[in-house]
Amino acid sequence: MNDSSWGAPPQAGYWGPSDQGPVQGAAPAGPAYDAHHAQQTRPMPIVPDVPAHGGDQDDDRGAARTGGPLFRDETPPTPPYQAPSQNPQNPQEPMTSAAQPAPAPQKKSAGRDLGAAIGVGVGLGVVIVASLFVVKAAFIGVITVAVVVGLWELTSRLAERKDIKAPLVPLALGGAAMVIAGYVRGPEGAWVAMALTALAVLVWRMTEPPEGYLKDVTAGVFAAFYIPFLATFVAMMLTADDGAWRVLTFLVLAVVSDTGAYAVGWRFGTHKLAPRISPGKTREGLLGAVAFAMVAGALCMEFLIDGGAWWQGLLLGLAVAASATLGDLGESMIKRDLGIKDMGTLLPGHGGIMDRLDSLLPTAPVVWLLLVIFVGSG
Repeated sequence: MNDSSWGAPPQAGYWGPSDQGPVQGAAPAGPAYDAHHAQQTRPMPIVPDVPAHGGDQDDDRGAARTGGPLFRDETPPTPPYQAPSQNPQNPQEPMTSAAQPAPAPQKKSAGRDLGAAIGVGVGLGVVIVASLFVVKAAFIGVITVAVVVGLWELTSRLAERKDIKAPLVPLALGGAAMVIAGYVRGPEGAWVAMALTALAVLVWRMTEPPEGYLKDVTAGVFAAFYIPFLATFVAMMLTADDGAWRVLTFLVLAVVSDTGAYAVGWRFGTHKLAPRISPGKTREGLLGAVAFAMVAGALCMEFLIDGGAWWQGLLLGLAVAASATLGDLGESMIKRDLGIKDMGTLLPGHGGIMDRLDSLLPTAPVVWLLLVIFVGSG
């Protein structure tokens, strides 16, 4: 494209073609003439680029600052930008990714202190088994302590993160009464203790200003049902003649389900189960939990429970895997709403008490009910 195509008339001193033909020594029409002739050309109506010398105006010669392909500036043309070569002997050779060393593959981490987790787990197991088979009343004490500590963790986190002040005193007293009533009086005693605990929460909160009353008592009633009431079903399992073995079956299935989910999910997990709730859980881990729990359930029902059958253990293991997973997801939902990773730091490698009770609490009524259906309540 030349000047005539833009409608630019020739100026004085223009060395363009004449009627007799091209003038000898004249530069060809178009953009490829030198800087001297560029000064004699009227600037075209184009938008100039940012000045090359950092100023806000053109120089004294009045030449157009062109950034397009129509004119050559008075300065020598700048070659196109090229990335600096890594090889100084061959500057035209493009940069390749081979020059950067490949990062070393990172070893897959388990995500927690396994040594501390195993040590704490073994210690808790020894305490539970010893109290379970030595004196049943001692095991009721273990349940009560776990319930009270769990209530303390939950109410503390609610107060810290959401400014929800669920009254701990009536919850702790009512929770302990619920566990004992369930062991002594069965389901009727547990329900009565639950109702009285909820009433105590309503009355206790009345001693403070009314602001936030509804959310505080709602959280209190939820905490009473979620922790002590569900834990009462463990105490009710203990009342049967083979109660210690029923409780042991419940604990073994819950632990085996959690272990199967963790081991299989960590090794083979690729498909997320509920990424918005718990990104670490996978569908492969759920299958591992089901498989491990069903095998453990068949063995426990066949060899530990009076009158049990292996096929009942398969159904029991399947139900435990489902309820334990839902309980774990429910606890994860609460922690995500609160913006925390763990409910506490009491158990190294595990978090808090509630981080261990999350799968046990909703599993307790499931195991109690199925055992009553399969072999009776005696």
